[in-house]
Amino acid sequence: MTAPTEQDLKQRTVVALTRARERTALLTSCVEDSELTAQHSPLMSPLVWDLAHIGNQEEQWLWRAVGGREALRPEIDSMYDAFEHPRATRPSLPLLAPAEARAYAADVRDRILHVLDGTRLEGRPLVDAAFAFGMIAQHEQQHDETMLITHQLRKGPAALTAPPPPATVDGAPEQREVLVPGGPFTMGTSDEPWALDNERPAHTRIVASFHLDTVPVTNGAYQAFMADGGYKDERWWRAEGWDQIRRHDIEAPLFWRREGGQWLRRRFGVTEPVAEDEPVLHVSWYEADAYARWAGRRLPTEAEWEKAARHDPATGRSRRYPWGDADPTPVHANLAQRHLGPAPAGSYPEGASPLGVRQLIGDVWEWTASDFLPYPGFTAFPYKEYSEVFFGPEHKVLRGGSFAVDPVACRGTFRNWDLPVRRQIFAGFRTARDAEPA
Repeated sequence: MTAPTEQDLKQRTVVALTRARERTALLTSCVEDSELTAQHSPLMSPLVWDLAHIGNQEEQWLWRAVGGREALRPEIDSMYDAFEHPRATRPSLPLLAPAEARAYAADVRDRILHVLDGTRLEGRPLVDAAFAFGMIAQHEQQHDETMLITHQLRKGPAALTAPPPPATVDGAPEQREVLVPGGPFTMGTSDEPWALDNERPAHTRIVASFHLDTVPVTNGAYQAFMADGGYKDERWWRAEGWDQIRRHDIEAPLFWRREGGQWLRRRFGVTEPVAEDEPVLHVSWYEADAYARWAGRRLPTEAEWEKAARHDPATGRSRRYPWGDADPTPVHANLAQRHLGPAPAGSYPEGASPLGVRQLIGDVWEWTASDFLPYPGFTAFPYKEYSEVFFGPEHKVLRGGSFAVDPVACRGTFRNWDLPVRRQIFAGFRTARDAEPA
């Protein structure tokens, strides 16, 4: 494959940054200013905080660190430091008003486009292959996903619209699970130019043979767990999860309610019947783990998930995506907020892995059994607060992205993580089981 020219890299960078900013504008222009400054949940920031934080991160990394320019607004650095101020306390800060936040972010963007134009994309780790620019595009898209979660949590009428995902052509695959052969494979990456530090370096992992669901667990399958008393039977639950559902009277995925003999859900301001053929969404790691135990199965490990998603048994190499090395398109996966929910299970056959596993990329983040830990040889770059401070058993790994994730922040090696109690995120799961001894 021919290496991209510097001009190609710059063009790719402009496209990624522009796409992110267009999405930010959509998410912050579809509601009144009062909705931007309100805190819709203590779990989330006011939308206006995210907007100015996006601009501030861009200023710090691209205007100052890459461009070597003097700080534009150093007095707001502390206010928009995510580690200094927890989300629950951010409304009490003297935040920039919506108009000022928009103007600040726009001014920074205009300036860094000139920085990009005049920067040689080699010679420093921060600028090699436009890394810092790609990092900032990913950062903005990650905050756009966070803002979309805030939109889901806000009360009131719908503010966002999108067409439904395309109908499946051939339906769900006949096989409910596939056998993933055991053996070594290459996990992680050392050559994906915009991969973040926790995805690196590439290394060999050995995984025993296992069976994996061909599609994510659906709402219909999850309702069978509920109907069988899954939320009332302590046998299926970890002690912490059992305590969580009892203390909070949890009996269904977040945003569901029972009415008139059927389950309804609220999605971005619209109440509708739960679609049984869609992947289940808004469940915690504890709920996913309990379902898997009830079904006589388990959650896949992170290494198992990545082997299923990337390893090509015919060649022995690891692909960038389940379908190959080509960037995602709308025929491969449900990404980029083109739709406001997951597609039916079995959709996107052209995005399947070599073994026939579907929807490993897009639709719903998938909980894995694994704690968020560094790979062998991990080096924090360019700052330890992106990954290193989260390593440990407190956070569980999610893989694959969701309908709310942009392709720039989603690939076969991309790692997400969260606390096992989290339910507001766009997370579902699929299950696995050990292969029988030969």
